[in-house]
Amino acid sequence: MAEIKKNEIYEVRIEDMGHDGAGIGKIDGYPLFVKDALIGDVAEVKIIKAKKNYAYARLMHLITPSPHRVTPRCSVARQCGGCQIQALDYGQQLLFKKHMVENNLRRIGGLTDVEGLPVLGMDVPYRYRNKAQFPIGTDKDGNPVAGFYAGRTHSIIPCKDCMLGEAVNAEILSLVLDHMKKYHIPAYDEITGEGLVRHVLIRSAFATGERMVCLVLNGDQIPGQEELAEQLRKISGMTSVMGNINRERSNVILGNQVFLIWGKTYITDKIGDVSYQISPLSFYQVNPVQTQKLYETALSYAGLTGTETVWDLYCGIGTISLFLARKAKKVYGVEIVPQAIADARRNAKLNNIQNAEFFVGKSEEVLPAYYQKNGGTADVIVVDPPRKGCDETLLDTIARMAPARVVYVSCDPATLARDLKYLCGRGYQVEKVQPVDMFGHTVHVETVCLLSKKAQ
Repeated sequence: MAEIKKNEIYEVRIEDMGHDGAGIGKIDGYPLFVKDALIGDVAEVKIIKAKKNYAYARLMHLITPSPHRVTPRCSVARQCGGCQIQALDYGQQLLFKKHMVENNLRRIGGLTDVEGLPVLGMDVPYRYRNKAQFPIGTDKDGNPVAGFYAGRTHSIIPCKDCMLGEAVNAEILSLVLDHMKKYHIPAYDEITGEGLVRHVLIRSAFATGERMVCLVLNGDQIPGQEELAEQLRKISGMTSVMGNINRERSNVILGNQVFLIWGKTYITDKIGDVSYQISPLSFYQVNPVQTQKLYETALSYAGLTGTETVWDLYCGIGTISLFLARKAKKVYGVEIVPQAIADARRNAKLNNIQNAEFFVGKSEEVLPAYYQKNGGTADVIVVDPPRKGCDETLLDTIARMAPARVVYVSCDPATLARDLKYLCGRGYQVEKVQPVDMFGHTVHVETVCLLSKKAQ
């Protein structure tokens, strides 16, 4: 095979897709990763970076489109970094995610006999997000703009109406941008650190219709904020207008300090029959309809009869804990973020749930310390870790506590597979694997797994 070089053009058939959604084709066995290409495409591609064993290429021209290719509803789908696979038919997206979970379980976990159930998909894979964070910038004419970052960059693609968020978001952003123009309020500039308005955060409660707007500021107030609140109050369901102070020179969107401009400091939502109060800083699942499916799966896998002690590790604001508490004797939740535990305790009180107790700390430290001091056992342990998965000390403690069932809720199939391999080497077996599509048109997938103790 002749050496493949940068800027060369090739015709390639896309035969697979990688974990990041890029199409994979081969030239004489040499793999090309092509952003925006789909399985079944025959395309003309341009090499943008050639390595010894593979290359990255840009999709230049479709010769024969994949039979699974559809026209994205969003006009900026290719430029924006949010949706990697919006051009793929939704049924095929679910198949792609099922295969991704199974491939990781086989390749990393060594679980050759485990087959995932079909992915629990959405009835309508648009307008599903209850939270949107729009960076605010300045266009070439000096006007404020809202939108999203282009993939792997911090340059803003102007877009007020993301098809994954609610249509009303565009109206809210127009009011904020008009207010900025009227009062000559500058957008924040990441390079200079100057300017005032950094982001607009919009949160909605689908069950109650309540809505919150939070302005993220490089300062302690926004000029004319009462007038802006007066305008925002006209939006249906508006319950809360907040400010957030973030003077840090960093990529972190929210600062730790919030203040009330108008209304309440929180909105209230429900998942199933459990109510949750959500503030600007609360961690809360962004797709409540699918979250209910996820939690109902976790609850059913936990197999609770009312006599069990359950530990919910990485519990956040107690969303899963409170769901489980209705069916368990006692639930203990552990989370490292103090604000989240404060929310969890408040939500337990709000729902009159008295059999849930919460601890602030690292799960890998709190659980062993409690176990060492108090003894006792857990009948069921639920883990819902961040992308990096569980700490090995935590997995070791789970294995030593030896609960009858472990329910693992994962947002990363690779770290899930790694952790399942560890637990399967310590006396557990995988019983069920249920992927859930929480983020349609993106490559992300959640998975719920049930592990049980192997018979001795």
